[in-house]
Amino acid sequence: MNLSTAEPLPSSLHHLTLSTRLVAELGDMHSTLRATTQRSGSAVVIYAGGEIDACNESTWRRLLGEAAAAVSPPGPLVIDTNGLDFMGCCAFAVLADEAKQCHGRGIELRLVTLQPVVARTVAACGLTGLLPIDQSVDAALSAVAIPD
Repeated sequence: MNLSTAEPLPSSLHHLTLSTRLVAELGDMHSTLRATTQRSGSAVVIYAGGEIDACNESTWRRLLGEAAAAVSPPGPLVIDTNGLDFMGCCAFAVLADEAKQCHGRGIELRLVTLQPVVARTVAACGLTGLLPIDQSVDAALSAVAIPD
């Protein structure tokens, strides 16, 4: 799997290296989950694509965990879900679990989506306070106040 993006990265974004195991899982020809990760200062951004369901829940959990481990407080950890075609209930449960872990480390996890179904699902599950939603990665990155 080619983890590079088609367009050059802005100078403030740099690729984040994932574990060999995770890269192999994401790159498997049968994988329906695609992702790239980038670092921006103390923050990490995940661009997710494809589908997240019970078949790849452990890969999704590993992806979020590795990305979160690379974030320095205050972060944030930003997950752009605009490239996803499907998010099963397990995807939201993993997001909620990781958000709790991040909060314990002083890091905010933020979702980026333009898909109304994602915002409705977050609200219906009572996760609005735990999973704030922004309409762009730039908005998510600027929503977290970075101390001087």
